[in-house]
Amino acid sequence: MAFGRMDRSTGNAPMGEINMTPLIDVMLVLLVIFIITAPLMVNTVKMDLPQAKAPSTVDTHAPTLAVAIDKYGMVYLSDQVVTDGALEEAMRQAASRNAQTEVQLRADRAVPYGRVLEFMALAHRAGLSRVGFVSQPDE
Repeated sequence: MAFGRMDRSTGNAPMGEINMTPLIDVMLVLLVIFIITAPLMVNTVKMDLPQAKAPSTVDTHAPTLAVAIDKYGMVYLSDQVVTDGALEEAMRQAASRNAQTEVQLRADRAVPYGRVLEFMALAHRAGLSRVGFVSQPDE
């Protein structure tokens, strides 16, 4: 009886490269999602305003300056993040145009009282004395 060796094929060799096609597909899907959602997230500031039962007393003839402080302490001037220095400069310019300019402050409920006082002192230094606090109407 002869014992011979049978030739066995070694099979496919392991692939040494990463298949990039699924990674590129995932990347393109994420890119499309970011392109669609990015404009929606830029234009709003999420605020948790306190509620009040007072009637609205908005003077439509007086010029206004819209300022918001979110719960993290970031200051927004017309929905754009600004530093305290840039905010003070914008308030100085508004005061030089019209001293009766009203600053409408939207402060999140979680903002510390001290941060609101800092803002009011900043407005006073800039020459603006009319500060209005914006709240949500009580339901």
